Amino acid sequence: MGFAISDELLGTFVPIVVYWVYSGMYVLLGAFENYRLHTKKDEDEKNLVPKGTVVKGVLLQQTVQAIVAILLFTGAKFSYDSYYNIGWSPWGPPLLLWCPAFEVIQDEGRDVAGPQSSLIVLARQFITAMLVLDTWQYFMHRLMHQSKFLYKHIHSQHHRLVVPYAFGALYNHPLEGLILDTIGGALSFLLSGMSPRASIFFFSFATIKTVDDHCGLWLPGNLFHVFFQNNTAYHDVHHQLYGSKYNFSQPFFVLWDRILGTYMPYSLEKRAGGGLEARPAKDDKDD
Repeated sequence: MGFAISDELLGTFVPIVVYWVYSGMYVLLGAFENYRLHTKKDEDEKNLVPKGTVVKGVLLQQTVQAIVAILLFTGAKFSYDSYYNIGWSPWGPPLLLWCPAFEVIQDEGRDVAGPQSSLIVLARQFITAMLVLDTWQYFMHRLMHQSKFLYKHIHSQHHRLVVPYAFGALYNHPLEGLILDTIGGALSFLLSGMSPRASIFFFSFATIKTVDDHCGLWLPGNLFHVFFQNNTAYHDVHHQLYGSKYNFSQPFFVLWDRILGTYMPYSLEKRAGGGLEARPAKDDKDD
C-alpha cells in the first residue's frame, strides 16, 4: 500500500507552506524601491520589533492553528461518520442545519454526504466562507481597537509593525491569533459546509491574500489590486496613526467598513525619492 497524505493534513499544512513561500517571494521583490509604499530604511527603523522575533511569533501562531485545524477536521469527520453510519452525533444535526451545502466526502471509497460537488456549490461555499471570515474579523478587529485594554495588552503587538511586510502578516499576540484567525477560520469552514479538500484551496487563497495585504508593495499587474478594494494600500492606511480608527476590514472585502462608516479613502501618490505612498483623501475626517 502506497503512502497517502489525507486532505485533512494537506488542509492543515499547505497554507503554512504557502505563507512562507509567497512571503519569501515578496522579500525578494522588496528590492524594487519604486514599488514600495515605504522605504527600506523606514521598514528597518520605524518598526518596533526585530524580524527574528516576528518569525518566532508567526511560527507560534501557525503551530496553534495547526493543532486546532487537526482537531476540527477530526471532529468534523467523526460527525459525518457517526451521523450517517451510527445515527447519532453531538455535532451532526447542528452542522447539517448550519451548512448550506456538502461536498462529497470520501470514506473508504464511499460517499458519506451529498449532493455531489459542483463548481456552483464550490463557488457558493467559497463566497460564504469569505463573508463569514470577513464578518468575524471585522468586528473582532474593531473591538481590539475600541477596547483600550485589548489594544494595549493584545492587538498592539501586531501594530508594532508600523511598516508592514509580507512575512509579518500573521505576527500577532497568540490570543489574537486564536480569536481572529483560528476561530474565524474554523467558523468559515463549518458554516460554509466545505470539505477538507476544498479547505486546502480556500485557506491557501486566504493566506495569499493576507500576505499580499501586508507586503508593502504596489506591483503593476497585481490582480488583488484589480479585483479587491481591500488591498495592500488599503491595509497600509490602517497601520498608520491617521488610519488606526479606520479600514478594519480583512482580508477580502470592505463591506463592513462602508456600512458602518469606518472606511477611509486614500490616494496613491509618488513619494519624493522614489516609490509610492498611500495618503488619506483630502475630504476625509481628521479624527
